[in-house]
Amino acid sequence: MDVKTAFLNGDIDETIYMVQPENFVFGDSKQMVCKLKKSIYGLKQASRQWYHKFHQVIISFGFEKNIVEDCVYLKFSGSNFVLMVLYVDDILLAANNKEMLHETKKFLSNNFEMKDLGEASFVLGIQIHRDRSRGILGLSQKSYIEKVLLRYGMQGCKPTDAPIAKGDKLSLKQCPKSDLEVQEMHKVPYVSVVGSLMYAQVCTCPDIAFIVGMLGRYLSNPGMDHWIAAKRVLRYLQRTKDYMLTYKKSDQLEIIGYSDSDYGGCLDTNRYTSGYIFLLAGGAISWKSAKQTLVSSSTMEAEFIACHLASNHALWLRNFVTGLRILGGIERPLMIYCDNQSAVVFSNNNGTSSRSKHIGIKFFVVKERVQSGQIAIEHIGTNFMIAAAY
Repeated sequence: MDVKTAFLNGDIDETIYMVQPENFVFGDSKQMVCKLKKSIYGLKQASRQWYHKFHQVIISFGFEKNIVEDCVYLKFSGSNFVLMVLYVDDILLAANNKEMLHETKKFLSNNFEMKDLGEASFVLGIQIHRDRSRGILGLSQKSYIEKVLLRYGMQGCKPTDAPIAKGDKLSLKQCPKSDLEVQEMHKVPYVSVVGSLMYAQVCTCPDIAFIVGMLGRYLSNPGMDHWIAAKRVLRYLQRTKDYMLTYKKSDQLEIIGYSDSDYGGCLDTNRYTSGYIFLLAGGAISWKSAKQTLVSSSTMEAEFIACHLASNHALWLRNFVTGLRILGGIERPLMIYCDNQSAVVFSNNNGTSSRSKHIGIKFFVVKERVQSGQIAIEHIGTNFMIAAAY
């Protein structure tokens, strides 16, 4: 469902004046101003006031806000439920009871000017595929990717098998050295392309997370090598635009995480890059690739820091799923797999050694989370480490 002119619904909780609108000047007094009674588009607080209004209205109808995600709401009536997701003025509804769903739609329409778009097929540029006979749900961005390729004249480009060539490295040494090179790079839509790639990566393309993160480090002064690398990602998306994230119906829903780190991959700082991915119902639900904030002295330390990043998100996922209540929460420790045996042993061991005394104290919270049963970290072979791409 779509809320029409959503920001006009917000209430003003402070005194705000504005210049009289053109062609609506009161008499001859152009020095007079208007005092706002309601929120309008253009106010810096318009979006916040709209959210406050929506929250008050929907809570009055019996919905509860998720404990860690402000834009996710849930309403129960016995074993029946309605799940609501708000994104600015777009509302996505899911329910296991049609009567509750229709009541919710009617309530929303009575309180806001709404447009019912029917069964969701596209949400924020993400296409939803359903195969109810096989119990499969899929998410893809084929349409978005095709628009991106067309926008940058790459719609007929030759596809490539990987988003980054083996052994390829990007660095500051590849940035323009002269004013002429800088001017030439200004003709290239590097920043725009990386931004477009970033949206695809965030939504449905975890396989480009690592390279998009690398490309993002050179937005202020990209070189031709960076631009060639960005175009390679576009050619990879040309090949994989029909791919989708798939989730299969199951009676046993369990979140499983994978954590990994590269080996001093950043040529500029010698810092490692952490990556993780979490799966539910056979499909990826969350992932990240990020350069570590310090230089690690060993692969064990880098992998342990990557486990720390993954464990932070694992706790958020535990709380999010518990707040949904429709999955029964997570009773067992949330499993995170790591392919570094030393990091796994260190995570599960209370003690320290001379080789690990220098590791920052904040990372030792991983040990506490393992001991408290919030997470479990186990070893997995490198050949089975699906987070290696991130």
